[in-house]
Amino acid sequence: MSRHSRDALAALSGILLALSFPKFGHGALAWVALAPLLIALAQDGGVNGLRLGYVTGAVSALGVLYWTSFVVVQFGGLSLPVGIAVMLLLCLAFAVFPALFGWLIGRWVRAVGRQALLLSPVAWVATEILRAHTFFSFPWCLLGYSQVDNTPFLQVARFGAVYAVSFVVAASSAALAFVAVEREPARRRAAVVGLALLLAVVAGDGFWRVAHPPQATGRVRIGLVQASIPQEEKWDEALAFANLDRHLELTETAARAGAKLVVWPESSVPYYYDDAPAVADLLRSAAARLGVDLLFGNDDHERGPAGRTFVGAKMIAPDGALRLRYHKMRLVPFGEYVPLQPLLTLGGRVAAKVVQQVADFSPGEEPAVGNSQGHPLSTTICYEAIFPDLSRRFVLGGSQLFLNITNDGWYGRTSAPYQHFAMARLRAVENGRYLARAANTGITAVVDPFGRVLEKTALFDRTVLVRDVPFVSEVTPYARHGDVFAWGCLGAAVALTAALLRRR
Repeated sequence: MSRHSRDALAALSGILLALSFPKFGHGALAWVALAPLLIALAQDGGVNGLRLGYVTGAVSALGVLYWTSFVVVQFGGLSLPVGIAVMLLLCLAFAVFPALFGWLIGRWVRAVGRQALLLSPVAWVATEILRAHTFFSFPWCLLGYSQVDNTPFLQVARFGAVYAVSFVVAASSAALAFVAVEREPARRRAAVVGLALLLAVVAGDGFWRVAHPPQATGRVRIGLVQASIPQEEKWDEALAFANLDRHLELTETAARAGAKLVVWPESSVPYYYDDAPAVADLLRSAAARLGVDLLFGNDDHERGPAGRTFVGAKMIAPDGALRLRYHKMRLVPFGEYVPLQPLLTLGGRVAAKVVQQVADFSPGEEPAVGNSQGHPLSTTICYEAIFPDLSRRFVLGGSQLFLNITNDGWYGRTSAPYQHFAMARLRAVENGRYLARAANTGITAVVDPFGRVLEKTALFDRTVLVRDVPFVSEVTPYARHGDVFAWGCLGAAVALTAALLRRR
């Protein structure tokens, strides 16, 4: 096989990966997406494996992250050429992890032969957990998220988070690639049988899980407010009170429909609660008059010259008590803080425009849990919904219901709102919790513990979604034990690579 043919196969894998995710793709493609790359790696490994994996990663990143150029141009003040350059740099960084995957598989194939392809799910999960915890921690659109609408196969996430779903999907490509390159019929049959057994076990467990839902400990009627305020109006001081009134009007609609807990999106109250008594009184009186717990996105600022600023959320009870104050723990890189700032500013000597445009927030420290209708609940804010290890901390703190507040107005009608919502749905499956999500411009939704969407809104509709949502106290294996599976794959990959290099 020529170099051009191998590169074409690697690029094909990148295209298939990109088309495995919403809004333009379909999860069925993910089951074969890695097979072309693995066939190419079976022909050539080592340093060339690094190149082939990088091609796959770069191509897939372009398809998945194209929308970042839209964000930095429209809201970051950058010119179109600079915005495209920023997007390309992000894609090149994103591709480092598939490149590592290519290098690992290339080395393993060279050392033990083509049967090493069957170990590729281990290597793939190893690179995913690294992506979630290194550089600026950006686990966006991991392979397992492609199966968000494949309910039976999604349930394995309650054991090993999204990484377990990635493992199963990657195993399909591994078996197909091995069958394509292996000449011995008995080995091909063994690979097919092994894959069939794996899929049967995972699907069987998934069907069993869906047939035995977790027992509810209570329920609350929730009103999810989608005010649909355009991003260019959201921080306009002249419109601040008008935007607040829009949320209050929808809250009254929710209360008339019987809601006892009303949830507003991220940054829905553009005042510091502690420093704006008139606004605080307005919110407390609304909660008291309507008889609702009111949760809203609202930032906090510490007093004093060195005071920190936090992205936050609060919940007011009908009696005026503040039942929850939470500070966002995982900030958006290049949106709420600048990673590697000394490097990007040459030690502070250069104030790059992209750095000047970024707000300087501090991360919160505690996974706070509030209480509504006598049951504990918690909220994550926007980007936090893509981190499995964060959501489980709220379960360990006693949370029986997940709320997620976000503002996806930054992304317009690109793929990003659909991708973001798909990832949030996995948190419900991993932890066995219902998820109620309030988004400024959508997608606002209620998701059950199996990841199924019970009800949702369309993008940019001004509306309120009211629905009864149960509390659940059951603790899943993932919530109890964390990322043992993913870290185990990383340990296995490192141990195998070290052993093969030592033998050589």
